Amino acid sequence: MFIIGVLASGKGSNLQAIINHINSGFLNVKIGVVISDNPDAYALKIARDWHIPSEYIEPGKYKTFLEKNQEKKYVECLKKHGVELVCLAGFMRVIKKEFFNAYRGKIINIHPSLLPSFRGLQAWKQALDYGVRFTGCTVHFVEEEIDTGPIILQAVVPVLDDDTPKSLHQRIQEKEHIIYPLAIKLISENKIFIKGRRVIINEN
Repeated sequence: MFIIGVLASGKGSNLQAIINHINSGFLNVKIGVVISDNPDAYALKIARDWHIPSEYIEPGKYKTFLEKNQEKKYVECLKKHGVELVCLAGFMRVIKKEFFNAYRGKIINIHPSLLPSFRGLQAWKQALDYGVRFTGCTVHFVEEEIDTGPIILQAVVPVLDDDTPKSLHQRIQEKEHIIYPLAIKLISENKIFIKGRRVIINEN
């Protein structure tokens, strides 16, 4: 059984989508552990409700990334639970050296824009403020630089004339809940290959 670990800081809507796709039989994977940097993250409650091992691990003194010793604890926890693929699902910390030493090429993220456009925080609001007609979401491999890794899957969402940041974000999340489980499925079935900056999907 292919084992994934999920890191989340907030509501855990993508975690719930992954669980739903496991329960439906679409995903033949096991969630080894859910870890959060936020003791009040709803993602931890979701994990507990589904009897999935879950842990809050203190992030340390920095606001945007984990303290080095704390990052080691995250990696140790993932390893302890046999995690093969790390899935960032609304995890609001930048991944650094300890993660890449342990899981380089095995960390993925879901970002609420069509990368490389609108990197960083509140990408849906950036898109709306910029005036684009289409935005969307991207599943990508994680590299040292933020939101720059090879792109696995993308989904397009039209920007409507009466959209608010909230309504646009909600529609983007609906697409996230489809393509993130699909990306995990492709990786778990060894159908993903990286060639330079391109991700090749082998459906055979």
